[in-house]
Amino acid sequence: MTSSGEEAPKKASAQARKGTGRKGADAVRRHQFRTLLTLLPYLWPPGRRDIRNRVVLAVMALALAKVATVYVPILYKQAVDALDKGGGGEAAVLAVPVGLIVAYGTVRLASSLFQELREALFARVTQNAIRNAALNTFRHLHGLSLRYHLERQTGGLSRVIERGVKGIEFLLSFTLFNILPTLIEIVLVCGILWSMLDWRFAAATFLTIAGYIAYTLVVTEWRLKFRRAMNDKDSEANTKAIDSLLNYETVKYFGAEGHESARFDRSMRGYEEAAVRSITSLAAVNIGQGGIIAVGLVAVMLMAADGVVSGAMSLGDFVLVNTYLIQLYLPLNFLGFVYRQIRQSLTDMEDMFSILRIEREVEDGPGAGALAIAGGAVRFEGVVFGYDPRRPILKGVDFHVPAGRTLAIVGPSGAGKSTISRLLFRFYDVQAGRVTIDGQDIRDATQASVRAAIGIVPQDTVLFNDTIRYNIAYGRQGADFAAVERAARLARIDRFIEDLPDGYDTMVGERGLKLSGGEKQRVAIARTILKNPAILLFDEATSALDTATERDIQQSLRTVSEGRTTLIIAHRLSTVVDADEIIVLSEGVVAERGRHADLLAADGPYARMWRRQQRVEG
Repeated sequence: MTSSGEEAPKKASAQARKGTGRKGADAVRRHQFRTLLTLLPYLWPPGRRDIRNRVVLAVMALALAKVATVYVPILYKQAVDALDKGGGGEAAVLAVPVGLIVAYGTVRLASSLFQELREALFARVTQNAIRNAALNTFRHLHGLSLRYHLERQTGGLSRVIERGVKGIEFLLSFTLFNILPTLIEIVLVCGILWSMLDWRFAAATFLTIAGYIAYTLVVTEWRLKFRRAMNDKDSEANTKAIDSLLNYETVKYFGAEGHESARFDRSMRGYEEAAVRSITSLAAVNIGQGGIIAVGLVAVMLMAADGVVSGAMSLGDFVLVNTYLIQLYLPLNFLGFVYRQIRQSLTDMEDMFSILRIEREVEDGPGAGALAIAGGAVRFEGVVFGYDPRRPILKGVDFHVPAGRTLAIVGPSGAGKSTISRLLFRFYDVQAGRVTIDGQDIRDATQASVRAAIGIVPQDTVLFNDTIRYNIAYGRQGADFAAVERAARLARIDRFIEDLPDGYDTMVGERGLKLSGGEKQRVAIARTILKNPAILLFDEATSALDTATERDIQQSLRTVSEGRTTLIIAHRLSTVVDADEIIVLSEGVVAERGRHADLLAADGPYARMWRRQQRVEG
């Protein structure tokens, strides 16, 4: 079954990337506007007066920097005019330009100081926004359903978050304090030229810049498709690389290094082609921009020169026009790059923020409280569930595990055994019936309290790429070393750890691959012991182990489960003969139930499974 949660990032990304046709353009603008609205709360966070004060002070510093920047050419003009006038004696001629030149340098320095002050003030705002956006996305990912995480592509997802974070940083750095201030400066300059010289200078300057901007945006928009293709191929290649490296041993088992290299190369070849087209098409942008700037400069300078010759303008006016034009065009040289990056940043941010809009399949209900544990009795009442509604897995399952007792769940593959563990942990919610712990429907309790009450030793134990100490302590974050050692001792792995050169500080490798299957299982048992839950769940915890190791692990499990409510999901029936009750799942229902001896005497499905396994093991 494909949920809306799984499709949301792809759909949002696809919709945000439509650029053809009026409807497509409108959709793009809507998505970009929504992305900007999503970002705003991070810039003005509630309860963070320090951040808000920094935003206000940064804007003030920006305004002062722009005023100083615009005033610099006026002082330059006045100094040139003073030098050009002459007369009045040497002392008089030099006194005025020196004062203006000092003022010119002072204002230029003030412009730089205010710009740097703005950078320093806003750095905290930017980094705080990046941190909180990434943190919210990370938290939301952990809140999404198991269904989403089973079908996601980890490599591609990590790139989405990485690019989204970089997009926020670029957007804040360039848009707020580079593009917008430049546009304000253009308006101010045009106003100054109009008031000090002639409306024609303002019009020529405005038309040149407007033409430059329009050309840049149109051509850059055309080039964006190459960048999108690069992103797609980049994510595809990264996903394949990570998937291949995570399955390193499988690749080696089947001698598939060449196959994996070819898959990776196909994605990288696509990236190469898209990158080449993107780089070569940049020439069209640069040539057009250069032509527009040249035409504008020539036109304005000719008008200024004509004014100087006719006596209507001073030499300082000529310098003023030239200085303003150069001052305006310099930041615009990067417009194509900045616009492309802004569009890409908005797309990358939309991809990341679209994750936040994925609805959680399992949520705490309004007013959900903590689960009150009395003894840990577990009951499934008429439970119906299927990962795809068209194919139900459980079709009305009923069983009860009294507090402190042990229930074993057996049955053929696909009967729904592991589904029961996922429902108990509330990775999914039942579609009919209910699951209770000590008489409380777990849907009425918080997920955190339900999961805190249950400890699991899974079939496939996956460890973090950290130390043994860290992996055991994961059962109860903040536990002291003495508690970790005690848990390891009860799991019968303490001697193995102490014999290691680095002891508890031994790194276990990616997914715990430096440890054997039995060692990983014992670490998982120690982790669960440290958690000290009221309910234990062993999900085929020894099915992948050899007989001798299984026997040792079983003894550890018996020690751990003593006096606790225990559910054992097992394939090997020899591991459940001592259970207080055994239920046999078949085709989504409980086919039979009872103790081991009673089920053998009944000569039903359990007895047939037992005889079959005895023949195989014999």
